[in-house]
Amino acid sequence: MTSPLIDVPALQDRLAAGQRIVLLDVRWVLGDPHGREHYLEGHLPGAVFVDLATELATPAGPSHGRHPLPSLPDFQETARGWGINDGDAVVAYDDSGNMAAARLWWMLRNAGLQDVHLLDGGLAAWRGAGLSVETGPVAAAVGNVTFDASSGGGQMRSIDANGAAGWAATGILLDARAGERYRGEFEPVDPRAGHIPGAVSAPTTANVDGAGRFLPAEALRRRFEGLGITADVPVAVYCGSGVTAAHEVVALEIAGFRAALYPGSFSEWSNNPERPVATGGGPIGDAAASGGSVAL
Repeated sequence: MTSPLIDVPALQDRLAAGQRIVLLDVRWVLGDPHGREHYLEGHLPGAVFVDLATELATPAGPSHGRHPLPSLPDFQETARGWGINDGDAVVAYDDSGNMAAARLWWMLRNAGLQDVHLLDGGLAAWRGAGLSVETGPVAAAVGNVTFDASSGGGQMRSIDANGAAGWAATGILLDARAGERYRGEFEPVDPRAGHIPGAVSAPTTANVDGAGRFLPAEALRRRFEGLGITADVPVAVYCGSGVTAAHEVVALEIAGFRAALYPGSFSEWSNNPERPVATGGGPIGDAAASGGSVAL
């Protein structure tokens, strides 16, 4: 299993060796619509800006959630616009602990690309190493990457609302949002507060340290084992709109577990009045439901 992560020294080594690497900046967080402006103020040299809302999602709708996945042909065309060619390595990053960039990692892996990584620690790690940043836009030459359409772009595991409804009966369904949203104490964007019945709270904030770097594999494995996950237990993850749930999929992969993503997530689930919503602690209890990020 190829590591989802690359650190700054390893990226420098690969760049110094002349390897062709496409750098993609996914600067976006909930409540801040100025990701492109932040990118223009400073990004890794040569990095191309990726607009999560328009390039990693299609328009929102009650039946599909706030960030529906684009079709494989549309996503291929977008990736070519970022300059990706067949055989290229891709490194994605953001400035929020890779909470947004993980969405791009999952989508590229789902489309069949294998040499795709997140820059551990993101832009802060690059700057922390004393390396220079570049300002202004980067326009890439159009690439020729061809995505694997043999399974409809389904190289990664995913589930729909029906799958999520029955998942807890035979496996573990993780809710990657902040604990207060899981418990139904606070809901800033979706129509109903609470969580999918049977889901276990596992906020994405517990995947990273104070510098936004993923915890070591051993620490992540202990975390998920404490939530009842073993190699024999099927795991799926959702969040608010399928963005930060991808971050949890990354953390699980680092820990040695493969997980399915529910792309529609709670924004899709809570818009359907026929789907039940639970509030309060849940299977593992309030202790597992701590954490304070607004997961998307």
